[in-house]
Amino acid sequence: MPVYLYWGNDDVAIAQAVTTLRQQLLDPAWESFNFNKISSDQPDAIIQSLNQVMTSPFGSGSRLVWLSDTTLCQRCPDEVLTELERTLPSLPETSVLLITSRTKPDGRLKSTKLLQKHADIREFALIPPWKTELLVKQVQRVAQELGVRLTPAAVDLLAESVGNNTRQLYSELEKLRLYAGNSNRPLDESAIALLVTASTQNTLKLAAAIRQGQVAAALELVAELLRQNEPALVIVRGLIGQFRRWIWVKLMVESRERDERVIAAAVELENPKRLYFLKQEVQSLSLSALLKTLPTLLELEVSLKRSADELSTLQTKVVELCQLCGHRNEE
Repeated sequence: MPVYLYWGNDDVAIAQAVTTLRQQLLDPAWESFNFNKISSDQPDAIIQSLNQVMTSPFGSGSRLVWLSDTTLCQRCPDEVLTELERTLPSLPETSVLLITSRTKPDGRLKSTKLLQKHADIREFALIPPWKTELLVKQVQRVAQELGVRLTPAAVDLLAESVGNNTRQLYSELEKLRLYAGNSNRPLDESAIALLVTASTQNTLKLAAAIRQGQVAAALELVAELLRQNEPALVIVRGLIGQFRRWIWVKLMVESRERDERVIAAAVELENPKRLYFLKQEVQSLSLSALLKTLPTLLELEVSLKRSADELSTLQTKVVELCQLCGHRNEE
């Protein structure tokens, strides 16, 4: 397929996929002649990319033209669409057009529909930190990619330690690969505990501390997350996602929904067995208290987007959230 569209907010995973594509397509001896990266902020970047990709490669290997950080699938002028319609069906087999974007393609646009017809479209989204099954699968995939053998317990501990931080996952697995050397013996959890920085003083732990009304623990986790350079808005989005999940579970339990598959589908659980733990987590909380957390979280998000001081704003709202959850079923 001569056209690829990579999109999503996992920049590290996209960078790895781009590297893999370059290695597959380009002859190292001719790479400087046959590889072009065109940033979307350049004038007529899309037209430049289309012109370049129609050029035959020099020497051996293919030509790769990378149009990076484009808004092509969010807005597309008519003259650009015309060029796309003319060029994409006639791309030479020796040339590949790679398009990357952080934003989800708008399926209503003609440019998106055209790419759906001609391109290999792949999503690279950060896994939500509460989807532990997917985090474990990601560790297994990257470990296999890098040639690192891990026991199941080591996989679980590594997933817990790095969460959805893809950059750290690659870094830690590279460290583990060097540590293992030529040994064929899988590394166990003791190696993970020894070598891996447990950066997941993570949002899930923060949400759990808030749910339990543990003000001191929650404030310590906020400070630790910020020390680890976790973006404040990412922390808030994680909290919103977790509290919405708890609200859905509590709401459906109180409405006497007994089919666990229905509840699991509503809260987007891939593993329905996780539902048991979610029910336990919300058992002592009132639905009214949980519902009051969302306006507070949305106020927090708006304040941060308006450039409020991250630490003090998070601390204030986290205390408010702990107080709300501390009421539990007293209401």
